[in-house]
Amino acid sequence: MTINRRDLLGYGAAAIGAATLGLPRAAKAADELTIAYNVNLPSWDPTTGPSAVNPTIQGLYQSVFDQIIGQKPDLSFTPGLLTEWGWNDDRTKVTMTVREGVKWHDGSPFMPEDVVWSLTRAGDEKTGNPIQFVWKNVNNFKIDGNKITGDVVQFDPVYFKWMSFLTGYILPKAYYEKVGAEGFEKAPIGTGPYMVDKFERNAFLRLKANPHYWGTKPAFENVTIKFVTDAASRVAEIESGSSQVTLEIPYEEYDRLIAKDGLAGSIKNVSDIGMIFFNDIEAMLDKNVRQAAVMAVDKELLVKRLLRGYGQPIATLETPEYTAFDPSIKVEHNPEKAKELLAASGYSTKKPVKFTIQTTKGFKPKDYEMIQAIVGMWRKVGIEAKIEVYEIAKHYELRAADKLAPAAFYNWGNSIGDPTTSTGFAMYGPSPHSVWDSKDLVDMINPLWGEKDEAKRIAGWKAVDKYIAEQAYVLPLIQYAQPIVHSKKVNVVQHVSGALLPALMTPA
Repeated sequence: MTINRRDLLGYGAAAIGAATLGLPRAAKAADELTIAYNVNLPSWDPTTGPSAVNPTIQGLYQSVFDQIIGQKPDLSFTPGLLTEWGWNDDRTKVTMTVREGVKWHDGSPFMPEDVVWSLTRAGDEKTGNPIQFVWKNVNNFKIDGNKITGDVVQFDPVYFKWMSFLTGYILPKAYYEKVGAEGFEKAPIGTGPYMVDKFERNAFLRLKANPHYWGTKPAFENVTIKFVTDAASRVAEIESGSSQVTLEIPYEEYDRLIAKDGLAGSIKNVSDIGMIFFNDIEAMLDKNVRQAAVMAVDKELLVKRLLRGYGQPIATLETPEYTAFDPSIKVEHNPEKAKELLAASGYSTKKPVKFTIQTTKGFKPKDYEMIQAIVGMWRKVGIEAKIEVYEIAKHYELRAADKLAPAAFYNWGNSIGDPTTSTGFAMYGPSPHSVWDSKDLVDMINPLWGEKDEAKRIAGWKAVDKYIAEQAYVLPLIQYAQPIVHSKKVNVVQHVSGALLPALMTPA
């Protein structure tokens, strides 16, 4: 194969890499679709390990596996592998009705036994499910035809909501027990709209439509998903025609590309937020430092200048779509007050407080540039932060081990919009998803996990959000608007969860 300089300029490194792997540079037929994706897929088990709680790859999982309870593009819940679900009157039992007539990708029947096995496995701490603390709350499942009942060990008001969220998938009991974890990684099967045709780690995923699918048949028979982690390369993919759909590119490139002939775009606020974790170590143990770090950041300017007006600033870890959103909670931008707070702790622009801030680069639009801008804002008030770049997988590893730097950028996804899955897990010290461990916050949150009075539960979470804002235990930044660019030959339905789902795409 010969590649000349024009090819290099026109296609970019990612497209060349795809070409050498034998992938199509452009769709060869009306039933083929090629997507340039922004992240790799580390594991094929959507219920264990760090990958299971990465919101960015849920669109890949949802293409192969059905979630237990479905979720429409507007985040409303809809029947999935369960057609009915609920609690008894005193919240001591759950009842579930399993969809009949569903088949696994190998043609074998999907059974209630698969549901019970998967839920029991998810609740077993030995399995390694990161959300085990949710799934363990129901056990002693019993099957009667296509009906399942289970005993509530501890009431969790969002138990069923989790069935549409992270780790909320059913795996095939007989097949998994036959091939084991290693065999499943090599040849995963689900009940989803697509089957895995070929998978090259760190390179691409080729999918083919599931002929047994119980739901609406996908419009595209074949889908190739290229893992293109560099934003500039994703731009090259869509501009050259090598891919027909891409996402999470710089907003200025989004505006430029959708003005070109043959290209269109979709951009809307999604359930992802940009935030900076504060770890309770070093300088972040000083409330004055935390408050100054929050007050020094001009979020409106970040959205206007870096994000071209897309997205919106936030003051808590809740967006307007979340059930505990409280617009009355405000955090002021006040650099002068930030200087006063730092001075009270002995710091100034001449004698700055110093710490490290970690961030991804190109994982989300302008993530690194946003942190650069924030570091510049901090410098003006007396904070000197050193930027350390890492891959998103490293973030999960460090966060689970409670070894993040004093400050660490992250994008938090919460497609079910419940406060437990935003403020709760991000800020509850014993959670593997949190690095802030203060007892005051743990004591405030503890009673809310099992609160049966829904109004009281939501009011409690709003009080937690207000307290966190006052103590500056975290730095919420923005609600993201997700940019998707696509060929005009493809119709794309944008999902507010941020999941890019080929099964929702159709030829124009």
